Amino acid sequence: MHESPILRIGGLNIDISVILPMIVAILITIIIARLAVRNLSVEKPSRMQNFLEWVVDFVHNIVASAMPLSRAKPFVGLGMTLIMFIFICNLLGLPFAVVFEIERPLSWFGFPIVDADMLAHAHETGKHIALNFWKSPTADISVTLGLALIVFFLIHYLGFTKNRKHYLKHYLEPYPIFLPLNLIEQIARPLTLAIRLFANIFAGEILIGVILMATWASWPMLAVWQGFSIFVGAIQAFLFTMLTMVYISQAAVHEEH
Repeated sequence: MHESPILRIGGLNIDISVILPMIVAILITIIIARLAVRNLSVEKPSRMQNFLEWVVDFVHNIVASAMPLSRAKPFVGLGMTLIMFIFICNLLGLPFAVVFEIERPLSWFGFPIVDADMLAHAHETGKHIALNFWKSPTADISVTLGLALIVFFLIHYLGFTKNRKHYLKHYLEPYPIFLPLNLIEQIARPLTLAIRLFANIFAGEILIGVILMATWASWPMLAVWQGFSIFVGAIQAFLFTMLTMVYISQAAVHEEH
């Protein structure tokens, strides 16, 4: 695995190989959503409209499986955004990697990525600096943890504003002595969401690198693994969305926990 280009701004280290594909994933998600709702027709629906209807039904079933059907509608948009964005992020690192060998100082908008000292140290040790500018954003723990934290705060905001009495009561069930365990459970949820998604996608990209270093059989193996990785990416997007809906249902919809 090649190192990632790190943009150093003040005390922050920003991974460009995460930022660039994430921007692309956001744009792809928006474009697909806009194309799907353009020129809607009841009599002659387009293929994109048929695809959108299938996705909406699929996500609606996910949401409805976690909460009463009458309460599911407000969360369908959130479910569609999550499953599309995560699935696209999971796949972006599969087709290719963008690797450059750096032989002179490199900066971006005046901020250093590779400075002269790093190059000098690499030459002294007989190494080359090769940076990978492209990978699946969800193969980085900071991205999956960020998504999980957004979900975490959304769940508790909805629980406190939409279902306050039962939301607060649930921390003391079945007995008040269980309060510490219930708090630990709430903290563990975003961690498990983030680590599950990150571990599966990161492991897939590591194995792609291992396969490429194999013998003559690498390309057939790579094709098979990439096909399987698409399946894994879809499953992980589904699991993240499904668990999000379950947690929202438990906090904000159900009156009894």
